[in-house]
Amino acid sequence: MPAPKKTTRRSLLVTSAVLSSLALASPAAVAAPKPSGSPSASPSASPSVTPPASMSTVGGARLGRPGTQVNLASGVPVLPKDVSARSWIVADAETGDVLAAHNAHWRLAPASTLKMLFADTLLPKFPRSEKHKVVPSDLAGIGAGSSLVGIKEEETYTVHDLWLGVFLRSGNDAVHVLSAMNQGVENTVKDMNEHAEELQALDTHVVSPDGYDAEGQVSSAYDLTLFARSGLQKKDFREYCSTVSAKFPGETKKGKKGKQVRETFEIQNTNRLLAGDSDVPVYQGIAGVKNGNTTNAGATFTGVAERDGKVLLVTVMNPEKPEHNEVYKETARLFDWGFKAAGKVQPVGELVPPRSARASEPGANPSGEAGGSGDGGKGTAGTGSKPVASASSGGSSGVGTALGIAGGVLVLLAGGAFLVNRRWPLPDLVRRRTRP
Repeated sequence: MPAPKKTTRRSLLVTSAVLSSLALASPAAVAAPKPSGSPSASPSASPSVTPPASMSTVGGARLGRPGTQVNLASGVPVLPKDVSARSWIVADAETGDVLAAHNAHWRLAPASTLKMLFADTLLPKFPRSEKHKVVPSDLAGIGAGSSLVGIKEEETYTVHDLWLGVFLRSGNDAVHVLSAMNQGVENTVKDMNEHAEELQALDTHVVSPDGYDAEGQVSSAYDLTLFARSGLQKKDFREYCSTVSAKFPGETKKGKKGKQVRETFEIQNTNRLLAGDSDVPVYQGIAGVKNGNTTNAGATFTGVAERDGKVLLVTVMNPEKPEHNEVYKETARLFDWGFKAAGKVQPVGELVPPRSARASEPGANPSGEAGGSGDGGKGTAGTGSKPVASASSGGSSGVGTALGIAGGVLVLLAGGAFLVNRRWPLPDLVRRRTRP
């Protein structure tokens, strides 16, 4: 049953009044560096046990410093002490304020969280109803031990099917098929690197579109958060990343009467904060986005959650603790802190807008929407697709909402100018869906 539209909670127009500079008042609380076996200073760098002494300052000088950056003051809750990740960030998804961060620009192996950039780059290119028959060359070059959704040669899939495979099962086979539709892996890597530069995600170097470990492939907690924020502007991205389970096409076989019958099987989202697990409950307000795990990267995760009208993004890269589902547990602790700290803590930096959005500010020539077209496709999930219903706390009258279902597009001002320097609203959350 649809929930009431909360038109008063977030304004759909952005004015220059919100384009104020960040207040970086108090000194950093610097924690001891954490060891790592991932690349640091450059894509070709040897593995390092500590973050570089100097990193990128995109988004603010504080974000280029090693260790934990947070402005603790009276009334600001203390950060959780049991966060072992080598890098993490907590940010307001709409204003772009970075509430706290730890080695935010450390260039590390990203694993399948890189699929957020893949999706943000390719979603606008193909209608979700477009069909593609898989040929053997489409599946060439998939890394050994890759996560797969189960795509079969000589079977036909819709683009909608393929994106469900990417988001729910992190299927590298689905990534390679979509890349083949995009003139191949090499061209897709080129497109992704160009889009990363447009988003000002300058820590990122893409080698493999699926996030599989590759020499020189790096990103950062900061950049992964930029990818999520850009992707969430797209309706299809919101839908897919919030879908808990769906029916996926299987093999075509002969039925009892000799007729060709296409089987289906259920796939479930591997994001444990969204789908839950034995030791991880569904996180209150969660609505995506993407997880990953490889030998070089360890566990990585970027999540988005909403409570009381506040939407936060948290990225966690490579927790040191070996506990089961540790990346989700640490993400949940940082979300808890962020919702308590929001409105009380002075930010330590910002999530920068895309280059084209900066060019669209007053006095500049508008250059179109940021992060690609507003929607990768039209319509809602197909039959068998079950988007998440994310629970909201008391301030939202207990109404469940989901980022993946809401309509709406990027906010465009008169003349096409897009003001996002200090505010980039996500579309309103307007519909409740039943969990499976």
